Amino acid sequence: MTYLLKPKVAHPSLRRNSLGFTRRDYEGTLSTLCAGCGHDSITAAITEACWSLEMEPQNLVKLSGIGCSSKTTAYFVSGGHGFNSVHGRMPSIATGANAANRNLSYIGVSGDGDTLSIGMGQFCHAIRRNINMLYIIENNGVYGLTKGQFSASADMGSTAKKGEANAQVPIDPVLTALSLGAGFVARSFSGDKAQLVPLIQAGLKHRGFALIDVLSPCVTFNDHEGSTKSYAFSREHYQEVVHTDFVPKMPEITTSYEAGEALSVQMHDGSQVRLRKLEKDYNPTDRSAAYADIQRRLKEREFLTGLLYVEPSPADFHDLNETPASALNAVPYEKLSPGSEGLQKILDRYR
Repeated sequence: MTYLLKPKVAHPSLRRNSLGFTRRDYEGTLSTLCAGCGHDSITAAITEACWSLEMEPQNLVKLSGIGCSSKTTAYFVSGGHGFNSVHGRMPSIATGANAANRNLSYIGVSGDGDTLSIGMGQFCHAIRRNINMLYIIENNGVYGLTKGQFSASADMGSTAKKGEANAQVPIDPVLTALSLGAGFVARSFSGDKAQLVPLIQAGLKHRGFALIDVLSPCVTFNDHEGSTKSYAFSREHYQEVVHTDFVPKMPEITTSYEAGEALSVQMHDGSQVRLRKLEKDYNPTDRSAAYADIQRRLKEREFLTGLLYVEPSPADFHDLNETPASALNAVPYEKLSPGSEGLQKILDRYR
């Protein structure tokens, strides 16, 4: 796949942070996602957060799995380290990298399919081990790369483009993270930049595992039953030379609402998602209350947004495992190699 870098021409009047970088310096390649995709709005929020936090690009690690969401890491901070893993296996890569070098900042970007289906086990263990990373789920309820099948986060009763209704109970990543003991749990909407940017900033600064579940609308599919532009119809009526696809340009969905307010947001396909922003006096340090509030609102078909829970003084992966302060690539060879006698002592511990 060919990636096109954005032009690095910057207007002289662009604001710079204390490192001398403009926001453009925290961008990546040109996005190949559909026009109007909520994921691109999340990319813009990550870019803004990294610029305002004055992060040094070479100290940022970007990790992803497979799916539309996993393209995101190519679209921000081109000067950072990046790794695109196997489907659902991003958390294990993040665990290994974090264990080897605690001095870097880690952002994992995943999707509802990549996280809650094939990657569910690894997601759970990353939380349990309290890996020091920001984990962003770009949640649209479908498998976008494979034409919109239901994902594990699709609500019961929601219908696909060809009309069938989802009859399976969804997995809510926020409730899952709370029940597993995550120390930072938040939810937001891709079009609410005013809320999302500070949540990303807080997640990057949090010590331990930080989850932000971002509801991100997927643009309309045109591959449903009955459409004369569908893949199946084309195969039945035409002889293809090269299979191509077209997604019509859609407007970006944005929103703004006050603390404590509820707002219904219309998606590209005409359906609606109802958001409710946390009250100003909400207490994010009570895990049980947070769990109950989220469940109550879900029963009312509302998604609570904001910082839902935070652990004030968490013990992260390095505290729990008493890892060395220096990165492994900075440890002298003499300390890394225990010698034959030292190796034998280590092996004897497992007999």
